Amino acid sequence: MKLDSQNYKYSELTDKIIKAFYKVYNALGYGFLEKVYENALLIELKKEGLEATAQAPIKVLYENQMIGEYFADILVGNKVIVEIKAVKCFAVEHEAQLLNYLKATETEVGLLLNFGIKPEVKRKAFNNLRKNQKQSA
Repeated sequence: MKLDSQNYKYSELTDKIIKAFYKVYNALGYGFLEKVYENALLIELKKEGLEATAQAPIKVLYENQMIGEYFADILVGNKVIVEIKAVKCFAVEHEAQLLNYLKATETEVGLLLNFGIKPEVKRKAFNNLRKNQKQSA
């Protein structure tokens, strides 16, 4: 799956991540736990020369107070959150989870990668300007 590089923020980076995803998927297929795919994807991303952090913390704030902490599967280059699934197919709550991660951080781009029966990729973006407008409203 090649995204139109002209229209997306960090498209060159997301293209590399998606390429690594398909390389891992083609090698391992489906049926493993998400952690196995996360570890393999980290190896591929690092082979591509990308800075990738597993289980990157995400703090959730309410009224400027931390009310929770989640962990993104992988944060690439401090620019793209990668959320890994190993399910039959994506569900609405998977996309909502990624969007909430984007809303809760300064990160604007996320990829949802499914190592299911068929490989799936969804790209989500949430512009920081929209986040600032919501906070000042």
